[in-house]
This record gives sequence, structure tokens and C-alpha cells, in this order.
Amino acid sequence: MPTCPRCRQFVEAQAVTCPTCQLTLKAHGHPGIPLHRSPGEEYLCDTCLYHEDDSCNFPQRPFAKECTLYYNPADQAAKQQMYKPKPSLKFWIRRNMGLIALVGLVVVSLVIAMRQ
Repeated sequence: MPTCPRCRQFVEAQAVTCPTCQLTLKAHGHPGIPLHRSPGEEYLCDTCLYHEDDSCNFPQRPFAKECTLYYNPADQAAKQQMYKPKPSLKFWIRRNMGLIALVGLVVVSLVIAMRQ
């Protein structure tokens, strides 16, 4: 029987939360895989990307209320916007180092050509 990672009490293998400390456990004994649960009476498949592109192989599809495969593209877009690096001069210079070197080479060549 598995134990809770926080309070070390025994929990059932199918438990979603620890009965002692209420810690949300991972999906049905699969360590590292989060279990997504639908709020209320709606189904997860209604907002899942895998359901939209018809690549889902979950047996409870399209009526799943709990799923380990769930992927909400709207949430992912919000996360990407939140962690998107702000453009800066230092970032632009690092990204375009080849272009800067080429422009520098052309400028040096023009200066040498003008002196002769």
C-alpha cells in the first residue's frame, strides 16, 4: 500500500487526496503524472486539445471527468504569455551576433576602400 509523501500515512492506491492531510496525490499510483479533474458537471474533453484534434486515446473519452492526458491550450497560452521574456537590447545582440559581425565587416571594408 502506498504512503502519502507529506504525512507518510498509508493511502489507498486509487486515492486522489490523502485522507489525513488532504494533500492532492498524483494520478492513481503513477508518480509524477498529475491527475486533472473537471470542476462541477462539465467534462474535461470539452476543452482538451487532444479531443479537438482527435488524437485522444483515453477510454472514458468524451465523458471524462478525471484524466491524466488533459491539455488545455488556453491555459498553456496564458502560461507562455506570463513567462515570455521581455525584449531587450542584450537579448537582440546575442540573437543577431552573425548579422552584427557581417555589418561590421562591411563597414570596415568600406572604410578601407574610401581611404585608397
